[in-house]
Amino acid sequence: MARVSKKGLSVFGLVMINVIAIDSLRTLPMGAAYGFSVVFYYLLAAVVFFVPVALVAAELATGWPETGGIYVWVREAFGKPLGFVTIFLQWFYNICWYPTIMAFIAATLAYAINPALVDNKAYMLGVITVFFWGSTWLNSLGIGTSTLLSTLAAIVGTLLPMLVIITLGMVWIVQGHPVQISFSWPSLMPNVANIHGLVLLTGVVFGLVGIEMSASHAGDVKNPPRDYPHAVFWSAVVILASLLLASLAIAIVIPVQQLNIVSGLLQAFDVFLSVFHLHGLTPILAALIILGALGCVNAWLLGPAKGLLIASHDGCLPKALSRVNKQGAPMAILWIQGGLFTLLCTAFILMPSVSSAFWVLSAITSILAFFVYILLFAAAIRLRYKYPSQVRAFSIPGGRIGLWVVCLLGVSSCLMMIVIGFFPPDQIVIGNVVSYECLLIMGVLMGCVLPVGIYVLTKNSQKKN
Repeated sequence: MARVSKKGLSVFGLVMINVIAIDSLRTLPMGAAYGFSVVFYYLLAAVVFFVPVALVAAELATGWPETGGIYVWVREAFGKPLGFVTIFLQWFYNICWYPTIMAFIAATLAYAINPALVDNKAYMLGVITVFFWGSTWLNSLGIGTSTLLSTLAAIVGTLLPMLVIITLGMVWIVQGHPVQISFSWPSLMPNVANIHGLVLLTGVVFGLVGIEMSASHAGDVKNPPRDYPHAVFWSAVVILASLLLASLAIAIVIPVQQLNIVSGLLQAFDVFLSVFHLHGLTPILAALIILGALGCVNAWLLGPAKGLLIASHDGCLPKALSRVNKQGAPMAILWIQGGLFTLLCTAFILMPSVSSAFWVLSAITSILAFFVYILLFAAAIRLRYKYPSQVRAFSIPGGRIGLWVVCLLGVSSCLMMIVIGFFPPDQIVIGNVVSYECLLIMGVLMGCVLPVGIYVLTKNSQKKN
């Protein structure tokens, strides 16, 4: 029988943890690009991806609760080599993600200063680099400082702007202003005839990743078998409702042909505030959004790096990378992370526009992330058979059949997103298709091949020594 935790984390508390970890303003314009059909896409993503990840992560986190997360789970299932590949992929795809969230920050700042700067590559590159290295320095001060900023920023800088734009959207409709999308049954159903039109869906689904980061708290709820599924359900309701309504609020005022996937949120705020004569709020909202995005960066900047630190303690990386400063921050890994980030930012120079650079990095991030989640689902199945007697405060309902159904559903959705992710999107001018595909394939191959090479070189060096 599964144990019941003596600790008292409420269902509400766990829902708030999930909301703060996952809700993101960055992906709203991608959802808005699909108009009313974004409702269908988000509901589908919840069923085939979000809920399966939540259930699997809860079972693994309550069975193997030690520090290391997904690295520990895959290591216990398949051994250190594949565990290292998994945590390296997670670390690497976050490096690819950082320029996109930093571009969102730079675009927000531009709207408060001069909106024309959004398409200025030199401005974007400069602001992105400064903000990222500033965040790296902040994380070097220790987890306490970083966590405090992340929590406060997520609440004030993410949930509040979402509530504001949803409210403005509702008032816009009630007052009878022109609406750019059709709220009808035909527009709800997606157009699957053109796969290029579905490419942004990978970014939408990627916007739902992260619940495994909070699954470590599953054993702290009062009654895990009963309360954790309830928390997942209400988390899905709150997260999906906020993302859906905020995406639709953008879609109703910005025609899809004019929507910028980097600054679409600011475009919508600009229209709302102009019509409602509230332009004085623009600097305040921009500051809140920047704060929220920086909090999101801080929430992820240290986590994967610490996962790599655990892997280095296991001998998967050279000992030099396991060094930490007085605050326990893995500085060697953070410096390498910053260097790779700076190198990846050259995409803003090579690509024909800021939006195209933003998307190619988003596509690399999403594809690598879905590889990681495939390994997560595989680890869940392997561990159920390998360690059947391991105490788990929460287990996926339905026994082994339930486990297989949930994991196969998750793997299928990941494979579908990987395939779609390699197609160039219709909604963005990406320039030369060959150059776009080469950048995309090189980024994915680099993420997959690097950990294998590093692991082999490390082991060979250890044998010689």
